[in-house]
Amino acid sequence: MTLNPMCEMVETAQGVPLTVTGVAQCKIMKADELLGTASEQFLGKSVKEIKMTILQTLEGHLRAILGTLTVEEVYKDRDQFAALVREVAAPDVGRMGIEILSFTIKDVYDDVQYLQSLGKAQTASVKRDADAGVAEANRDAGIREAECEKSAMDVKYSTDTKIEDNARMYKLQKANFDQEINTAKAESQLAYELQAAKIRQRIRNEEIQIDIVERRKQIEIETQEIARKDCELTATVKLPAEAESYRVQTIAEGKRTQTVENAKADAERIKKIGAAEAQAIEMVGKAEAERMRMKANVYKQYGDAAIMNIVLESLPKIAAEVAAPLAKTEEIVLIGGNDSTTNDISRLVGQLPPAINALTGVDLSKVLGKIPGATA
Repeated sequence: MTLNPMCEMVETAQGVPLTVTGVAQCKIMKADELLGTASEQFLGKSVKEIKMTILQTLEGHLRAILGTLTVEEVYKDRDQFAALVREVAAPDVGRMGIEILSFTIKDVYDDVQYLQSLGKAQTASVKRDADAGVAEANRDAGIREAECEKSAMDVKYSTDTKIEDNARMYKLQKANFDQEINTAKAESQLAYELQAAKIRQRIRNEEIQIDIVERRKQIEIETQEIARKDCELTATVKLPAEAESYRVQTIAEGKRTQTVENAKADAERIKKIGAAEAQAIEMVGKAEAERMRMKANVYKQYGDAAIMNIVLESLPKIAAEVAAPLAKTEEIVLIGGNDSTTNDISRLVGQLPPAINALTGVDLSKVLGKIPGATA
């Protein structure tokens, strides 16, 4: 299968959106276990559906890796980028029984002219270096030419001096009487030549200075052109990227503030609910304590009579609990005569006051004796 994964306008690590297309060659593995896996994944699906599944997996990994690289890394080293995508995607498609035979990057481009700007910057840098080299070579040539001309002038001055000296000596030997005249002429001629040489030297120096000024102006023009191109790059690439970064940061800061405020509101709500529940528990506890205090006061005021009242109210419940098992009894057989039954009942009733006294600490016989019309 030949697949063409494509990721459009994916932001790199620098925030520059790139569009990347690739070409992948894939096939189904023939090993028994892997072939079984591929059958389990794709049996019953069309070739188009199989290609779409693998293509989505490759595009997902391509998009994820593209977000971790810079534009320069993607553009300059496509083979390394493709190898990284193939290495990361191979295990996932391998679990589907698919093998990636090859993966290459077909094209990389952007809509913000970032790559074009990189090329312009490189071209400007090369031209700047070339112009600087030409200027330096011309400067060195001018300096060398001036030095050579100075040496020639020095030799000429030396030669002229020797000639004049020889002529003077000749004339001195030829005619001693013309010594003063010849000496004056020689000095006059020498002074003239020296002054002329100085004037020529000054003119040459001015010409060199003019040449140097022209070259400096040319270098300044090139420097300003480089600065202009740098400002253009900043306006078209750097400033929009910084604006986008500020917008994303502001949105993230707003979401964080909203989350913090929601958490504070929930904490305050839970705090108020807890305070209300604690207050309710406190009020219930106080009411229960008040009820217990009032019962204690009643018990204290009425003494044994109040306790006996509680005991007497509870006796029917106790009797009902005792009689509950007897209600399930179909027949009761009493062994003995009538006198024996009467004695057992009397003995049972006689044991009731001591039992109550043992449980409650109240003497039932004494209490009943205080009640008008009651007999123990």
